[in-house]
Amino acid sequence: MAKPVKTIGNPLSWVMHAVGDASHYAKDAAHEIGGDADANATVRQLTIEDLQIALRKGAEDFAALRTDVLFIVLLYPIIGICLVTFAFQRELLPLLFPLMSGFALLGPIAAVGLYEMSRCREKGEPAGFRVALGVMGSPAIGAVLTIGLGLVLMFIAWMLTAYLIFVLTLGPETPTSVTGFLRDVFTTGPGWLMLIVGCVVGFVFAAATLAMTVISIPLALHRHVGVPVAIATSLEVTRKSPVTVAVWGLIVATLLAVGTIPLFLGLIFAFPILGHATWHLYRRAVS
Repeated sequence: MAKPVKTIGNPLSWVMHAVGDASHYAKDAAHEIGGDADANATVRQLTIEDLQIALRKGAEDFAALRTDVLFIVLLYPIIGICLVTFAFQRELLPLLFPLMSGFALLGPIAAVGLYEMSRCREKGEPAGFRVALGVMGSPAIGAVLTIGLGLVLMFIAWMLTAYLIFVLTLGPETPTSVTGFLRDVFTTGPGWLMLIVGCVVGFVFAAATLAMTVISIPLALHRHVGVPVAIATSLEVTRKSPVTVAVWGLIVATLLAVGTIPLFLGLIFAFPILGHATWHLYRRAVS
């Protein structure tokens, strides 16, 4: 029997086929972002014991997958070092602390690969770094990236707000040295005002971000519920367990702060444990 003859397709038909595939993918992505309006998830009340279990399981995941995990999360402290270096070179010393503290706002989206690794390990499936990288091909990636874009916008809003607070208190002149800036902050009235107002406003940004993302990204990745349901469910978890979620936020902030010493290298260990633990916290929060 004669073999079929392979031919080069018509360029126009090839382009039309590619456009059709792209539009189909865009349609699927849009559906994932919007989700199902009727989708819902049952939320249970969290306790401190749930946090302990989530952290223990997160540490176990890190111990089992540390080689693959380190390959993935090494980029996070590198970005942190680059941002701090940029702040020094551009004489943006007033934004150095807001930059370091606000960097944590981007943690939930940076840990999406860790969530997928924990999910696969939980199911007894291979959970190497290829699994983490493969999450970019997930149908839910559109929803995940949409939430991530919201986190980026939140980070930018925080930085602009922090700069405005500096301008209205110690500014607008940029300090010429670190020692001079620290002296102005801790020995002058405007400096203390900047500290107090900055901490209060920063707390509001952090609390809002925590409430919206405590389990929203793992939920969107796992259940494909879309952005509105994922964020609404995360807010419901916060409403139902405000003290536990607040303690979780304190744990995250403390470990990330300790992880920045020295030179952000501690984040190589703190960040993956928190990322894996977030997945297990989601599993305990949503049935």
